[in-house]
Parts: sequence; structure tokens; C-alpha cells
Amino acid sequence: METIEKTPVTFTSSAVAEIKRLMNEPGFDTNNFLRVGVKGGGCSGMTYVLNFDVKTEKDHLFEIDGVQAIIDKSHSIYLLGMEVNWEGGLNSRGFTFKNPNASSTCGCGTSFAV
Repeated sequence: METIEKTPVTFTSSAVAEIKRLMNEPGFDTNNFLRVGVKGGGCSGMTYVLNFDVKTEKDHLFEIDGVQAIIDKSHSIYLLGMEVNWEGGLNSRGFTFKNPNASSTCGCGTSFAV
């Protein structure tokens, strides 16, 4: 049996509600996990990844308010302590990231440097 580890990132209640809404959409693949990660690119050097994906042997498994999530072990150093929020307003809509590990961020809010 797999151990579910302590969450390396936190999600606000609005972010959890939006994730659960997306998971309840018709056609959602229930074999997928919520992936939290980073990838190279963006105006500051790295971009956040937040999507649904299959688990690999390189992933840590953790749980966020009943949602099973995965993070590549090598990404943890960049994301430890990060908070993900969902803003559903007219002027600002989407997931936002508050990362204490980022030395700088871009105006787009999804790109950062370490």
C-alpha cells in the first residue's frame, strides 16, 4: 500500500472547489491525479504546471482535501511551501501561485525564477 505524504504545497478553499468542479466534468479520466510541477520556459525561466496526469515512479503522492495529487520529486525544491489559489472574478480569473522559493516573478503570474 502506498503512503500518502504530507503536502508540499497548499491550496485555498476556492482552489480546491475549482479542482473538484473540474474533476466532476463529464469525461474526466478518474485514473488521473492532480499534477503540481514546474517546467522550463516563461519570461522568468520556469513556469508552473497544474493539470491532471498519470502517476509515474518519479512522483510523490499527497492529498489535498480529498484530492489525490502528485509532484515530481525533483520539483519539490522549487515548490515547497507554495500556495495555490483560484480567483473567479471578472478582472482576474484563474489559478494564482504564491511561491516563497521564487526570487522573482513575472507579471503574468505563472512564470518565476529561483
